[in-house]
Amino acid sequence: MRRLLLLTLTVALALACTGSALAGYPWPVRPFDRQHPIRANFGDPRTVFELPLFEDGINGPGAFSFHNGVDIAAPNGTTVYAVASGIAHLIDATAVSVEALDGRTFQYYHVIPTVVDGEKVTTRISEIGDVQAPYGHVHLTEIDGTKATNPLLKDHLTPYTDRTRPTVASVEIRDANGRLAEPLGLCGRISVAAEASDRPSLPVSGTFGGLPVAPAVVTWKLQRVGGPVVVPETTAVDFRTTLPAPKDFWTVYARGSYQNAPRFGVQQFGSMPGRFLFQLTPSLDTRTLPNGPYVLTVVAADERGNAGDRTQRFWVFNQKTPTGCPLLSGPPEAAPAPAPPTTTEPPPAVQTP
Repeated sequence: MRRLLLLTLTVALALACTGSALAGYPWPVRPFDRQHPIRANFGDPRTVFELPLFEDGINGPGAFSFHNGVDIAAPNGTTVYAVASGIAHLIDATAVSVEALDGRTFQYYHVIPTVVDGEKVTTRISEIGDVQAPYGHVHLTEIDGTKATNPLLKDHLTPYTDRTRPTVASVEIRDANGRLAEPLGLCGRISVAAEASDRPSLPVSGTFGGLPVAPAVVTWKLQRVGGPVVVPETTAVDFRTTLPAPKDFWTVYARGSYQNAPRFGVQQFGSMPGRFLFQLTPSLDTRTLPNGPYVLTVVAADERGNAGDRTQRFWVFNQKTPTGCPLLSGPPEAAPAPAPPTTTEPPPAVQTP
């Protein structure tokens, strides 16, 4: 009987620990039970281009990654508190991690630590540090096991509500040479990208006021106008749970993308909005489709299901050539140079005595 009771208690404790791993946690700044503005989302592009803008920096090398947390706006010097009880560790002079009792790890960046390495911390009570100037925010990362998790999921950072709708601003179609293609006559291999963004759920003040954040998920489908769906709903990216690997950055975002307040070389373009171009399909062969009109539908949504969409029509106009596109003719022959103009001099006037 005692062995059965011990087994029952063990199972109950295990279930309790599993349940606590799904429990929500408070905001890291006061008031803990009130939503605060978020100025950068999970999955936002992080781009640092090596070359100056006017040296084709936007297509050049650099450091590219996905934002692995949320940036919670707060004045410089604001006290940051533990969102979960556990053991604190100093990552560096401006970052702290806490190994929580429920198995998660929380990281706080852009803070001047007030805890010491190895200190036990208590949620809502223990001070992690103060928001470091001039950043004006604390970056919060949640790690479940070995993967970063979106803090804006339900039952994570709480309370959190969002009634804003993401927008799909435009659709870009490029030919096999990377040039913008004419939707009236697409042929051969094309790539398709969509510019999509969202607004923060609460207004952000300061230099990041009015700047966009990335949507949580982008999907697309292709249908013949008045006919069947030829490409079913396909997910281009989904940040609702975790992040792609950094090496896959340019398979998720398309070239032409850059973060808010982007940097090219030594120039930082403060207060300028980012551009979030999502790669829908890098190589769609129109030769697999009958000629005629099609409609592409792109949907962008956030963690709470708010969504916006855009449609783009185009006409597939394949030719009977190896590439499906018209053969390029050679350069036109130069027209013969015009003959130099001739003038007829009038005969000399006859002078009379």
